[in-house]
Amino acid sequence: MTDTSLTGQTGLTVLDPTAEGRAAERELTDRAETLDGLTIGLLDISKPRGNVFLDRLEEHLVRIGAGVERYAKPTFTKPAPVDLRHEIATTCDAVIEALAD
Repeated sequence: MTDTSLTGQTGLTVLDPTAEGRAAERELTDRAETLDGLTIGLLDISKPRGNVFLDRLEEHLVRIGAGVERYAKPTFTKPAPVDLRHEIATTCDAVIEALAD
């Protein structure tokens, strides 16, 4: 399957894991040349062992010069609270969510 709605390019498929009947069209944000000096938010969605993945990822990000802020959802069964999403959006240059089991 080739989806051009998100990228404007062929050959790249971006899957939207939400339960929406029809995914919203989104444009990709420009990527930074380097993560050095950027603040990366690591969001633990509170599934088992997600923190293990994020711990290793944090070590790597710090080693390459990125700042790291850690966050956690109260439960994986619901979306992150609005105040948590706002804090991440206003504090971080990028965010990575941990999905694990």
